[in-house]
Amino acid sequence: MTTSQPLEGPASPEDRQVPGARVENTGVGRLAATVERLRGEILAAQAAADGRALIELAKGVLIERLRCGPTMAARQLASLAGEAGVSQLELAADIVNQSSQDQLTEIAAGFASQANGEAPAGQTEPSVGVRLRAAESGALAAGDTQAAAQSLLAHALTPLGACAVAVWSAGADASLALAGHAGFTAGEAGRWRYVPPGVSTLARRALTERQPVHVTDMSAEGLPSIGRADHPRGGRIALPVGTGGRVNGVLEICWPSPLEPQPPQILRQIEALAELCAHTLESRPAPATPSADTLPPTPYLAELVELAEGLYDPALVLVPYLDADGRLTDFRVHHANSSFVDPAGRPRSAVHGALLLEAYPMAVGGSELFERIERVYATGEPFRTRRMTLTALVGQVSLAAVADISVSRQSGCVLLIWRIEDEAARLAHLLQHAQRLGRIGGFEEDLTTGEVTWNEQLFDLYGRPHDASPVPLEALTSYAHADDAATIRRFLRTVLHHRRSASAAFRLERPDGVTRHMRVIAEPVLDADGRLLSVRGAYQDISSQHWTEVALAATRDQLAHTEQQAAESNRLTLQLQHAIMPPTEAPLSSPGLQIAVRYRPAESESMVGGDWYDAVTLPSKQIMLCVGDVAGHGIQAATSMVVLRNAMRGLAVTGAGPGQLLSWLNIVAHHLTTHVTATAVCGLYDPERHTLRWARAGHLPPVLLRGQQATPLPAVGGILLGALADTDYEEQELRLEPGDTLLMYTDGLVERRDEAVQDSLARLLTAAGPAATDLEQQLDGLLTHSASDTDDDTCLIGVRVT
Repeated sequence: MTTSQPLEGPASPEDRQVPGARVENTGVGRLAATVERLRGEILAAQAAADGRALIELAKGVLIERLRCGPTMAARQLASLAGEAGVSQLELAADIVNQSSQDQLTEIAAGFASQANGEAPAGQTEPSVGVRLRAAESGALAAGDTQAAAQSLLAHALTPLGACAVAVWSAGADASLALAGHAGFTAGEAGRWRYVPPGVSTLARRALTERQPVHVTDMSAEGLPSIGRADHPRGGRIALPVGTGGRVNGVLEICWPSPLEPQPPQILRQIEALAELCAHTLESRPAPATPSADTLPPTPYLAELVELAEGLYDPALVLVPYLDADGRLTDFRVHHANSSFVDPAGRPRSAVHGALLLEAYPMAVGGSELFERIERVYATGEPFRTRRMTLTALVGQVSLAAVADISVSRQSGCVLLIWRIEDEAARLAHLLQHAQRLGRIGGFEEDLTTGEVTWNEQLFDLYGRPHDASPVPLEALTSYAHADDAATIRRFLRTVLHHRRSASAAFRLERPDGVTRHMRVIAEPVLDADGRLLSVRGAYQDISSQHWTEVALAATRDQLAHTEQQAAESNRLTLQLQHAIMPPTEAPLSSPGLQIAVRYRPAESESMVGGDWYDAVTLPSKQIMLCVGDVAGHGIQAATSMVVLRNAMRGLAVTGAGPGQLLSWLNIVAHHLTTHVTATAVCGLYDPERHTLRWARAGHLPPVLLRGQQATPLPAVGGILLGALADTDYEEQELRLEPGDTLLMYTDGLVERRDEAVQDSLARLLTAAGPAATDLEQQLDGLLTHSASDTDDDTCLIGVRVT
C-alpha cells in the first residue's frame, strides 16, 4: 500500500509571499490578504469535508462487514491505519475500492500495479484512488453542477496538470448551457453561459461525434471555446457525458500548455470523471438497477402517446432498450398510433411491443435509420429528411417504400413519424413538371355546352391571366398570324367535320406582343352513335425547336463550307509534306556505313503532322542524322516542320556540334511568327573515328542493336524546342563497332493510348533485337509490326556500321 497524505487546502498568502517582497500596510492590502486567507480556508474546509465523507463511507462499510456500531468502526479504522502506516483517508479509499469494484477501483488498481511497491520518499500528492474517491464524494455531495466542477478540478484534474474545467448541459434542441465551471473567470463564464444550436465549438464537436475529442494545441484549431483567449496554446479534452446511450452534456478540460496524447490510464481517469458529471446532469433519478426497458415517468409517456394519436401520419413511440451493463442496444416500440401503416402491410399488433431491430432489421445498413434514431436520442437534435427508403422483411421477401422521415426526442423517448409517398400524387406531380418543362398546356372543349377548360400551363403559354376566359377552337384564327389562317381552318375542318385527330403548327400572337411558334394537337370524343361530344387536346410551344431548326440549317451550310476548306487544306498539307519528305527515298551512300530511312504518313488526312527526318553528308565529311516531331497537326505543323528541317541543314554546315545545333534550332522555333514547340534528336557520325556525338531535345533516345541485345542510349538532358528563348543541350559520344545498328525514330512508332511510354519502348526493344541481315527489311518489319494506335506520323532512320 502506497503512503500518502490527506488532501490539504492551498497555502496561506503569507506562505506564498516571495522573499523580500513588501506587503503594503494599507487598508486595501490587509483586506485583500484577509480575503485570500479566508478563501484558502474555505477550500481547505471543502477538501476536508470531501475527505470526511469518504471516511464516513468507509466506516459504513466496516459497520456492515464487522457487524459493529459507528464508534467501534471509527476505532477499527484508526487502528488499521496506524498498523499499516497510512492515513485514515488513504485506508478509507482502499476500503471503498475493495467493496465497490467499479471503474474507479479498476483505475486505482491499474496504477497500483505499475508502482514499485512503496511511494517515493517525500511524496506529498494523494494516490489516484484517494483523488478519484475524493472527487466522487465531492461531486455526489455537491448541491449543484458548479460545486461538482470545482471538486473535480481541485481533487482530480489539478494533479493531472489541468487548469480549468467546464461542464456543459445539452438541451433538447442541441444547444449547450454552461452548467458548471472552475478555473475560468466569472466574466469569461458569463460570456459562454449559452451556446445556440449550430454554433461549432469544441464541446459541440464532442456532442455531435459522441466520442472524446483531443486537441493538442488550440491555436492550430479553428474552433472557439471558453477560456481560449487566456490559454491560446493550451491543450483540451472534451468528452460526452451521459448514461444509457443518452448524452446529457459535455465535460471539457483545459490545460495551460500544449497537451501531448495521454496514456490510457490517464484517459480512463478522465472517463471516470465524465461518469461522475453525468450524475449532476441527470434530470431524473436513475433506476437502482439497470433494466432492459428504461421508461420515462408515466405522465410524460401518456402525453407522448396522446400526441402520436393526434397525428394523421404513421408514428411510433420508441423507448430505449438497455442491456445488463446499462448500454443502449435497441429501442422498443411502446406505441403505434391509429394511422400506422407498415411498409410490409403488417397490422399494428405485429410491431407493438417489439424491438425496433426485430421488426425492421433492415433499418441498419443502407438507410442508416437506426443510427439516426440513436443519434437523436443521444444528442436531442431532431432529424428530418425527404424520400428515405424504408425496408421491411416479410419471410424471405424484402419490401421497400419511400417516405419522408421525422425523428425527435420527447421526454426520454423517441417519436418516429413517416409519411409514405402517394404514388398517384407523385405521378401527377411528375406530369405537372413534365408539362411545364415541355411547355405543354392541355384543354378540353364540351361542344354540347360550349364550356372550355384549360390547365394553368395553357394560360401561361397564351400569355393570358388565369382568371381570363379560355379561347375556343372556333376563335383560334383570331389569335394566330394572318398567314396561318388557312392552316388552322384545315385543322378545324379535320377535327370538327371529319371527326379525326389532327395537328397543326401556327404562329400565336400573344397580348404582350410576343409571337410564339405553337403546335396544336386535338382528338374528337364521340358517343356510341358517333355524335361529336367534345374535343380534347394540347398546345405545345415549339419556338425553341423552330429556331433550332433555322440555326441548324445555317450550321449545315457553314459546315459544308468548312469541310470543303478543310479538305483543300489537307490536300495542300499532304502535297507539301510529300514534296519535302517522300514516303520512300533512296538510301544515302557513305563508305563503311549503311543508312536507310522510312516515313509513314498518318492514315487520316486530318491527322497530318509535323514529323521529319534528315540524313545528309556535311562538308566536313561527317554525316548528320536527325529526326524531329512538331507538336500539332495540319498545315501549321507541316510548315513549321519545313522551317525547322531546312534551318537544321543550314546550321549544320557551320561545323558545330549537335548540342550547339539544337540550341540554335531552339532559338529559331521560339521566334517563329506562330510559336511552335517540337522534339528532336541530332547526331553527327565521324566515319574515320567511328564515333557518334548526339544530343536530344525532349525526344526519345536512339536504340543501339549490338549482338543479340537492343538497348536505348542513356538519356542526356535537354528540353523540347521552343519552350524557352535560350537553353543549352548536353552531348554524349558513342563509339560504334562493326555490325552495330542504330535506330532513330519518332513517337508514332511506339506510342499507345492505353500504356506508358516506358512499356511501349520495352516492346520496341523486344521487336528490334537482334539485328536482321538486311537493314531495309528490318525497318519495314518494325513499321509493319508496330503496336502503336495513335494514327500519327512516323519517321525512322536505321544506321549500320559495315
